[in-house]
Amino acid sequence: MTVDTLLHLANNSGGVLYVIAAMLFVALTIIIERCWFLQRAAGSSRAALEQLDRLDTFNAATLTACAEQFHALPMATLFATAGRLAGQASREELDACLEEAIMREAPRIDRFLWVLDTIVTLAPLLGLFGTIVGMFNAFQVLSNPGNAPTQVTGGVAEALIATASGLFVAMIGLVFFNGLHNRVRGVVHQMETVKAALVNRLVGTSHEGSKAVREAPRAVVGKLASQGA
Repeated sequence: MTVDTLLHLANNSGGVLYVIAAMLFVALTIIIERCWFLQRAAGSSRAALEQLDRLDTFNAATLTACAEQFHALPMATLFATAGRLAGQASREELDACLEEAIMREAPRIDRFLWVLDTIVTLAPLLGLFGTIVGMFNAFQVLSNPGNAPTQVTGGVAEALIATASGLFVAMIGLVFFNGLHNRVRGVVHQMETVKAALVNRLVGTSHEGSKAVREAPRAVVGKLASQGA
């Protein structure tokens, strides 16, 4: 199929094929960008869980260093928030602040997916509209004297290309939209897991520290009492 043929089909569809081609370009751009970003986000979540299992101390300096390691990724916000509140907040306050950090990152994780969803819905409708416009042009052939009715068949076949193009774009978009949506759910779940791990470890560390502070005066008193005896 030559370029002249494609331009002829696009013009007969009322320019709808141009719009469908632009929508296909936008959909492919979003698919590539979101796949790349979500792949990095999922990898950083797995790396964060592994790093939490290896860490022995949980303080502001350690968590800030982890946040710098995951720079420009959603996981960095969680570690930065945890580092800012390390040893200064209760379990409820820490949990609420980390949950707020996840909610702030949620629009960034599923960014542009609404555009892909719109393309999936709109592409078949535009294809049908282009087919209807092509049908009008095809049946206008009969109004001209000397034209054979068989020419209508070719015009109808050309008009159906718009519908086929719209369905093709919608099918591609639907497959990747469902896959990306599932990937977004996985990334959010991993962030929730990291949040729970941070809360458990930070609260456990602070409890051990406060327990040591409470037991220190008792040990001193007991030592003095034994020396006095």
